[in-house]
This record gives sequence, structure tokens and C-alpha cells, in this order.
Amino acid sequence: MENLKALTERHNELVSQMEGIISVAGTEQRALSEEERNNFDALEQELKDVDATLDREQRARNAAIRQPSQPSGETVEEAEERAFADYVMGRVTEMRAGEQNLSMGNNGAVIPTSIANRIIKAVKDRCPILEGATLYRVKGTLKIPVWGKANTTHDITVGYSTEFNELTADSGKFTSVDLGGYLAGALTLVSKSVENNAVFSVVDFVVDQMAEEIALFLEKELLTGTGSSAAQGALNTTNVLTAASATAVTADELIELQAKVKQAYQGSACWTMHPDTFTAIKKLKDSNNRYLLQDDVTGEFPYRLLGKPVYLSDNMPALAAGKTAILYGDYSGLSVNIREDISIQVLLEKYATQHAIGVVAWFEFDSKVTDNQKLAALTMKAAS
Repeated sequence: MENLKALTERHNELVSQMEGIISVAGTEQRALSEEERNNFDALEQELKDVDATLDREQRARNAAIRQPSQPSGETVEEAEERAFADYVMGRVTEMRAGEQNLSMGNNGAVIPTSIANRIIKAVKDRCPILEGATLYRVKGTLKIPVWGKANTTHDITVGYSTEFNELTADSGKFTSVDLGGYLAGALTLVSKSVENNAVFSVVDFVVDQMAEEIALFLEKELLTGTGSSAAQGALNTTNVLTAASATAVTADELIELQAKVKQAYQGSACWTMHPDTFTAIKKLKDSNNRYLLQDDVTGEFPYRLLGKPVYLSDNMPALAAGKTAILYGDYSGLSVNIREDISIQVLLEKYATQHAIGVVAWFEFDSKVTDNQKLAALTMKAAS
């Protein structure tokens, strides 16, 4: 301790002397003399030596603080794992010299380095529907024009005609799909005790987790939606096929569903379904107990069905009565308006009285199917 103090004082003294040499020459508006240059260089070299010694002293002190006194034959990593396992299992850990107590803060324990490097998060299947959707960034209400027949009989018609005979006038009709904005947000608190004592930034970890949860929320809304008073998902397409069963899908129904999307939109088409649904489809067999669907390992994606890539999503409904279980088509048939970009802020002061740090996220968006020709959905038979 005394040596650290002496080295720090010497560091300050050397800096003061170097500044004095420069100050004198600056006041006299001249360059440094040879003697001054030699003195300055000598002081600078000594300062480097002092700083290097200070750095080593501090590293040695930090190592002494971190290094627990281990029982014979137990490594640091083993001790940390033992303490962390006791924390997770709710057991009282016998504290030994140099060990940390792993029970502080609402966000959990101070996680040791050997454990932090191996944190495993639960992974959820997610499809890239936002990347494939037609994206807008418009303030206010966005009106997307949709062209179609004026009614069941009136549309632009082309036919044979002869000279001097009038063409019959007819017309189609423009309608519109309106996209507004629905505000969504999330807030979580991080214990300052955990952030200050952890071996990695808990706040950064929570920010990453919040971004991932927002992506999952958006995917769910863009697939299934919530209702008429919120964003509507791709499963709201009017291009629907109803399955003959409430809990099973046939190969014929998959072929028929694929055919409901026009050839012009097949190029970027894909399947989207729950992992359990895809498992059930992969198990389909013929009367000779042979699998109907063969693996296709020649394509870009790991899963392919009837020549098209399959995306799995935990947000898709599973096979159940009345549920829309399979989506097929081109995601660009869904329009998304991001009226306010996703923003995540760290609030350092607001929750200071709670000894916590806030992480808040806000965004505003809306979505609707704007081209039902591009998307087709399979709805399971309703319960009888």
C-alpha cells in the first residue's frame, strides 16, 4: 500500500516537472534548449518506468483480491461452478476465503467468469417474415391502393372487335388498405449491485435480450396478429384452404395449398409452420409404409417441402381444430408500416432511488395483407 502511494506521488511530481519545462519555453516563445530536451526526455523515461511499475502493482493487487483460497485439489473454475450450482439449486453455500456470495439483486447472482462464458439461452424458432414483407416508413396513415374488379362482372375486358363498331366500356375499381400505427413498448430493470459486481455487463446482456424479444413479438404479430384493434398478420389472408381433419394434414392438401398461389408469385414462395406441424408432415406415409416426402439436400435451405423452403416458427399455431396451421406464399404480400423505429434506451437516473438501471424500448407499427394472391393459408377443420 505504501509503495503504491509513493509511486503515485512520484508520477504526479514527474508530470509537474515536465509541464514546467514546456511552460517556460512557451512563455519565452522559443524552442527547447538542448539541456531542456535532455531533462524532459529523462523525466519522460522515468515516468514510463513509474507507470509500468504502478500497473504491475495494481494487477498484482487485483489478482490477490480475485484469487480465492481453494481447498486442496479444487480449481478456481470448480469453486465457481460449485457456488453457482448451489445458488441455482437453492442450497446454502459454505463461504470460503475469497469467495463471493451469489445472492444479490432481482436480476440474479453475480455470475463468475467461468460460468458467464457458458451461459446458454433458450432458442426459439423464428422465420424471416419482416425481411420478406413489403416495408414502409410513413408518418400518419398510409393508404395502399389495391386494384380489382368493380364487382363480380365488371372489370377491364379485352376481346375481338371490328372496324366502325363501338367498344363496350367497362371498368375495374381501386380500393385501399390503410396502415396506421400501434405503439408497443417494454421495460425491464437491472440491479445495480449485479451490474457493478458481475464479470460482464448485465445491462448489455439485457439490451440484447430485449432486442431479441422485440423480434419475436414482431414475428408473432406479422404472422398471426392480435385482432382488428391491432396489427394483422399474414394468416389473415382471404386465400384459405380448409383441411378435412381437425388435427392432421394430407399430402394432397399441401399440393392444393401450394397451387392456390399464382405461378407469378411462386419464385419467392416458402412454407411457414410450427415445428410440430412439420414433424407431422415429415411422418406422412403411403399404404406401403414409405415416407411420402423425401429429403431434398440440393437446395440452399436445410428443410424443403414440394421444392420450396420451409421456415419453422414457434409463433405459428400448432395442428388443432379451427387453427390456421400452415402459411404458404410470398411474404411481400404482407405490408408493414414502421411509423416509429425501434429504440432501446438505458435509463441511468430514473430508477436510481431503487438502486436499479432501467432498459426501455418503444416502437410503432402496423401490418396488413395487401395482396391475397401471394399468400395462402391452411385452416384446420373446426371441432364438431
